[in-house]
Amino acid sequence: MSRLLPLSQMSSGDRFSNIRLIATDMDGTLTVMGKFTSKLLQAFEDLATIGIKVLIVTGRSAGWVSGLAAYLPVVGAIAENGGLFYPGDREKPIVLTPIADLVNHRQQLAAAFEKLQTEFPHLQESSDNRFRITDWTFSVAGLSTDEIQTLNHLCQQMNWGFTYSSVQCHIKPWGQDKAVGLLQVLQRYFPQYAPQEIVTVGDSPNDESLFDERCFPVSVGVANVLEYAEQLQYQPVYVTTAAEGEGFCELTRYLISP
Repeated sequence: MSRLLPLSQMSSGDRFSNIRLIATDMDGTLTVMGKFTSKLLQAFEDLATIGIKVLIVTGRSAGWVSGLAAYLPVVGAIAENGGLFYPGDREKPIVLTPIADLVNHRQQLAAAFEKLQTEFPHLQESSDNRFRITDWTFSVAGLSTDEIQTLNHLCQQMNWGFTYSSVQCHIKPWGQDKAVGLLQVLQRYFPQYAPQEIVTVGDSPNDESLFDERCFPVSVGVANVLEYAEQLQYQPVYVTTAAEGEGFCELTRYLISP
């Protein structure tokens, strides 16, 4: 288990002095009550002035993420928990989880969701699900920890992977997660960055693989990650004092301070 050190305990010249790339979750990590703030956009600009790049790694749909990669000052965005990558300088995505027959794949995902609804009739498809390619999502609102564990077990029985965040649950292909997708993107498109030059940032269970020190030795959880701390096999090395996007801005201040 990680030590969950507060950023305030980090001494000058510690791990953050070498950071050149931030790989960060979006919802609950960059947002504040579901929205981007002017402080966040200023943080992006401040990071750019000192040469630190930002790469978004989110569970949000391909349709939503394509726009984010185009409009935000980032080097790219990974969508659907490692399913696709949208480089910031082009419109077409790079598929990270190959799917031979997209129509059949979506039909199988829909069938899996229908089976889950037989056990949990109140499950509601997520608003962005129609814009997805590799996975299927439904709202996490109102689900208890025990119910989420049952949903995970049911998905495994149907040979699907499962994860969840602060906003939604995901039915996904086996082996598709944020770390797998991020490592593919780093190797192919950003080989100039060593592991110790990358900081990963997140807030919820679908970010867990980004906290695995074997792959990402420098990781940060914004304060709301503490809500899930006992459920995570891998925990971030550091945790911010502030929650959500305010926590990301807190991290930014540490990175840009002399």
